[in-house]
Amino acid sequence: MRKHFLFPFLAFIVLSTINGQTKGTKIGYIDMEYILQNVTDYTEAKSQLDQKAQKWKQEIEVKKIEVNKLKDALKAEKALLTKQLIDERETEIKFLENEMIDYQQKRFGPTGDLIQQKIVLSKPIQDQVFTAIQDIAERLKYDFIFDKSSDLTMLFTAKRFDISEQVLRVLNRTEKREQLTKKQLKDQETKENKEDALDENPVLADRKKALDEKKAGRDQIIADRKLLQEQKKKEFDERRKQLLSERESKKNGTVSASAKTEEPKTKTTVNDSTKLASKKVIEDTKIKQVEERATILEHRKKVIEDRKKALEDKKKKILEDREAIKKANAEKLKENTNKN
Repeated sequence: MRKHFLFPFLAFIVLSTINGQTKGTKIGYIDMEYILQNVTDYTEAKSQLDQKAQKWKQEIEVKKIEVNKLKDALKAEKALLTKQLIDERETEIKFLENEMIDYQQKRFGPTGDLIQQKIVLSKPIQDQVFTAIQDIAERLKYDFIFDKSSDLTMLFTAKRFDISEQVLRVLNRTEKREQLTKKQLKDQETKENKEDALDENPVLADRKKALDEKKAGRDQIIADRKLLQEQKKKEFDERRKQLLSERESKKNGTVSASAKTEEPKTKTTVNDSTKLASKKVIEDTKIKQVEERATILEHRKKVIEDRKKALEDKKKKILEDREAIKKANAEKLKENTNKN
């Protein structure tokens, strides 16, 4: 009877131990193909390698066409040739065929130039990726990190375990550090610390995502308000033009009437003169207010445009510097590829 109770008790202890160990295991994975596709230096060098491979294919196609032409010519003239000439031509065709096959194997074989240059091209990036993975694993206490694009069969992968974006961020940090000044480097380190804190705390990351969505909503509201202000400004401008036009037409109407009639000035009452003077003052005040508002709006618009232009110039300068550095790295990588 004791044995019947002892066996379930021991089984319960073993299962509890296994579950406790499993819960403490932290697993992640990366997608190496996705990472390589998002590394600029790799994509540029790969594009150059693809162009070279296309050139090799064209060369093989030319050789193939030449062999086919010789075969067709031999087939057409075979009845008129001696056995010795036929053997010579067949030997020549066989030689060219073997030469074509050897060239194809040299370029596209399992140990050919294309495979070797792909290895040379991807190895530096893969080394950086492995270094980044080690840093992330040590910092975030991962027990296992797999490569989704490898031969390992992964029947299901939850997106929350994908750390490919974190690896890309580490790679981009290394590239950016080489282009930053001391002050920019300090700001970058502060930004990196915040990003690392988000990686370590998923709840904080979700909160940041919600804040970013709220910020996007606020930006949309600001954009709508700006559009409304521009519409109001347009209405003010149209109203100002209308008032100026009415004022000008009234002046012209008074002059023309006096010229046509050529009558002496009639007597007007004090009340009528006062009303006309008050009306004119009100109109002049309105026009002056509209002009002042238009001047203020134009000044603000000019200040905003100047700031925007300065930011665009600064952004353009940064992009040009980055492109120059990328171009230099690509040329250097191209030289290494050509040497290999």
